[in-house]
Amino acid sequence: MQNRGALWVFTILLALACLWQLSFSFFTSGVERKATEVAVFQMDSALAVPGNEGLDADSLKLEFENKYLRDNSEEQIYPVFGYTYRECKEKEINLGLDLKGGMAVTLEVSIPELVVNLSENSQDETFRSAISNARDRMTSSDEDFISLFRQEWDKLDPNAKMAAVFHSADKKEMFPREADNDGIVEALRREARAAINNTEKILRTRIDKFGVAQPSIQKQQFSGRIQIELPGVKDKERVRKVLQSTANLEFWETYDNADVYPLLESANQRLRALASPKDTSASILEEDLAEDILTDTTIVAQETDSLVQDSVAAEDEVLGSLEDEDPLAADDTLAQADFAKENPLFAKLTPSVFAGQGGGYRLSQGPAVGNARVSDTASVSRTLRQAGVRDIFPKDLKFLWGAKPIEGTDVMTLYAMKVPRGGKPKLDGSAITDAAQDFDMKGDVEVRMQMDSEGAQTWKVMTGDNVGRSIAIVLDQLVYSAPTVISEIGGGRSSISMGTGKIDEQIQEAEDLANILKAGALPAPARIIDETVVGPSLGKDNVNQGVTSFAVALLMVMAYMVLYYAGAGWVAVVALLVNLFVLVGSLASLQASLTLPGIAGIVLTMGMAVDANVLIDERVREELRAGRMIKSAVDLGYKGALSAIIDSNVTTFVTAVILYVFGTGPIRGFATTLGLGILTSLFTAIFLSRMIITHRLEKGKTLSFWNKWSKNILVNANYDWMSKRKIFYAISAVLIGIGVASMVTRGFNLGVDFSGGRTYVVKFQEEVKVDAVKGALEPMFLSEGRQYTTAVKTYGSARQ
Repeated sequence: MQNRGALWVFTILLALACLWQLSFSFFTSGVERKATEVAVFQMDSALAVPGNEGLDADSLKLEFENKYLRDNSEEQIYPVFGYTYRECKEKEINLGLDLKGGMAVTLEVSIPELVVNLSENSQDETFRSAISNARDRMTSSDEDFISLFRQEWDKLDPNAKMAAVFHSADKKEMFPREADNDGIVEALRREARAAINNTEKILRTRIDKFGVAQPSIQKQQFSGRIQIELPGVKDKERVRKVLQSTANLEFWETYDNADVYPLLESANQRLRALASPKDTSASILEEDLAEDILTDTTIVAQETDSLVQDSVAAEDEVLGSLEDEDPLAADDTLAQADFAKENPLFAKLTPSVFAGQGGGYRLSQGPAVGNARVSDTASVSRTLRQAGVRDIFPKDLKFLWGAKPIEGTDVMTLYAMKVPRGGKPKLDGSAITDAAQDFDMKGDVEVRMQMDSEGAQTWKVMTGDNVGRSIAIVLDQLVYSAPTVISEIGGGRSSISMGTGKIDEQIQEAEDLANILKAGALPAPARIIDETVVGPSLGKDNVNQGVTSFAVALLMVMAYMVLYYAGAGWVAVVALLVNLFVLVGSLASLQASLTLPGIAGIVLTMGMAVDANVLIDERVREELRAGRMIKSAVDLGYKGALSAIIDSNVTTFVTAVILYVFGTGPIRGFATTLGLGILTSLFTAIFLSRMIITHRLEKGKTLSFWNKWSKNILVNANYDWMSKRKIFYAISAVLIGIGVASMVTRGFNLGVDFSGGRTYVVKFQEEVKVDAVKGALEPMFLSEGRQYTTAVKTYGSARQ
């Protein structure tokens, strides 16, 4: 055998590489065991507190475990090399959702909202009615939304041209003016397909940031649904936030608090008047004041100082009852209920004022116009939008809440945006070409952004026009920052400050935000409509079952090889064990996820590997029976079996490649381990086993290829199969005929993944029998004489 030295060096290096890759799992498992111990202790302590007896123990344990892992993610756990837990976690072998637990999510891309956006929010009556009717039919129809929209359009006005709704200067290529309705519908289908495909790509980019090496992502065209499996993911809130975020980044010019406070005061007075309809004089007086303020929004902006001075008396009435910016801490003579009655708005929204020097109060500067508790934000928003209040504010004024509460409180800040003509901001996230987490000169966490040339020019004009004022950086209608413009900003480089808080939390938030911005905005809103968390207990059961089946198969194969082939069988066992070690190490190095189907692929790989050794050993036995010396018999045996081994493995490898390319989810997991297993099997069976045998023979040691009882088995077998061929032809024809007849008459029992349907996980208080549940359900699923298939199986335990 030539180049044995190089092969030995390669084998040793390969083994070391696999050992290195698998070592990360050893160190992460230690940290995770510690996390489990701490979580159990904290869970028991929490449940021991009076009043917490009804809390879900599993959820508490998972929450404490996640917290421990987050808090210790940057702790160095790998001696010498100094890798942290997070770094080791990224390099260890991944387990699939069925083995590790994790999260399965179904998102729905809103095709109706996409169609509305493509029409540029058209107010055409026929269009609006068709959209509304199609939405209503979606819950009871299997047809896609665009087909339903076309049907409803034709019902309302079949002669109306859709091009009149969708054609615009910006979309003249997409929706030509002369296009008929069929052409417009086809264009809508094309855009819907593109939206779902782009959403899938964006979600795949975002999912990569969770460290999931082999997520399962499947899309369903026109239904707008994308199914995602994230093995090992435990932070459900982070998953929801990142997957659903549309990354709708916008830059808004703002109003100053001094401009808005008099209007909020007027709104507060009007709400008080509406709550006391008998006090007609007060109501009329309040309406007159509101009309004076709203006479001209330009005057409001230009003459803020005079407006503030004119409303000093009204301000004193409210500000005098504010203490430490909290309207609930009213003057001792004014009870809380009385304050809320007198100030319906300011009872929940604290205006942005502060105590001035020498007594009195002053309005704060900037676009922050007030604060409210998180629990009150929805109520405040509804109040500001209700009839009789909204018309107090200029049409170009828009209120937005901050992205997160003020540190250490449950208080959110309300900001005032200035809406340009057309209703859209002058600059949005489409101008962003790059984004990354960084630190500013003071060491604070920020997200650094780079804009394209057009965006940079717009940004330069915006900042130049707003020197001394604030520009709000808004993501998904939440204000992340509202910095004051010091000077004109050129070059298109900007940043979003992550504010205050724990440094690790800020970094994580900044990384998530940067990843979202780099991935791009979703072309249509995507919302989670279903989510399933596969708990670690179910994964543990699957691991135990998989390991048991794997161990039984391995022991049976090893026993057969040793008993039948004696010393050569031991060599085959060594090659098999090395094969499994290299295969698992390769999976870890490729960051491929190991799943239950993957374990099935490994078991099949064991059979393939042993099959190669059986072919080799049988050819060697033939040469030994022919009287050849053992060295010569080994050489001829390996050469004679090589073509058969290559043929069988290549055809199986091609099958694995096809399964990987066209399969999804579990099928890919099976194909991955099968394909890798074939490559490692060829190496260990053809090269490694021969190197071991050759090395032993060169040392002058013997090697047996049989035991006494297995030496002459089937040696003189002489069965005349060909003379019986007609009988076997007939048997084959009968079996094929029975199979065809069964397919025609009975059909296939298709599962949910092929036929569609519903899957439910039901948890009972006591253990139940599968047959009993199935028997109770089957009579219930009859429709016009048709029996629907009902499949029932246990899910983790006999109670589920």
